[in-house]
Amino acid sequence: MQKAAFLDRDGVINVDHGYVSEPSQFEFIDGVFDACRHLQQLGYLLIVVTNQSGIGRGYYNEQQFHELTDWMKAQFEAHGVTLTDVFFCPHHPVNAKPPYQIDCDCRKPAPGMLLEAIHKYQIDPNQSLMLGDKKADMQAAKAAGVGRKVLVLSGQSLTAEDQASADEVWPSIQAALELVTN
Repeated sequence: MQKAAFLDRDGVINVDHGYVSEPSQFEFIDGVFDACRHLQQLGYLLIVVTNQSGIGRGYYNEQQFHELTDWMKAQFEAHGVTLTDVFFCPHHPVNAKPPYQIDCDCRKPAPGMLLEAIHKYQIDPNQSLMLGDKKADMQAAKAAGVGRKVLVLSGQSLTAEDQASADEVWPSIQAALELVTN
C-alpha cells in the first residue's frame, strides 16, 4: 500500500481568485513546488482533489478545466514534481445547471474523490495526509479515513470550528518542508 498527499487546488496550490479557469488567472502559492517535491521525495503520491462547481455553474467547461490542469501539471513537472492524478467534481446540488445539478458523492465534504483515488492507487489512507483550506476538505478526509488532516491558512478565512476539524493548522503548504518528515 502506498501513501498519498491529497491536495485541494484553490487556496492550497494556487491563490483562490474564485473560479480560476485559465493560466493567466493561476497564481501559485509561494513554496508549493518545494513543498510538493519534499512530499514526493518522502514517498507520497501527490493527488489533487478539487471541487469545480464553476463547470456546473457554466463559468467554464470541462475542456477548459482539463487544459488548465494540463498546464498546471506541466508547471509542476518543470519544477521536478509529478502530480500523480487530479480528481475533480463539477457538481453542485443547487447552484448548477443540468446535468451538473446533482447531490453527488464526489463533492467535498463527501469523500468520493478521495475514495476513488484510494482504490485506484491502492493507497493506505492511515498513512496519508490531506492538505486543504476548508472544513469541507477535512470532513472529506475524515470520511475517507485519511490519517493526517491539515488546514492551511493560505485560502479561506477559517473559524475556530473550522480549525477544530483539522489535526493541524499550517500557514501554507510550504510548512510541509518542516512538518512532514516521514
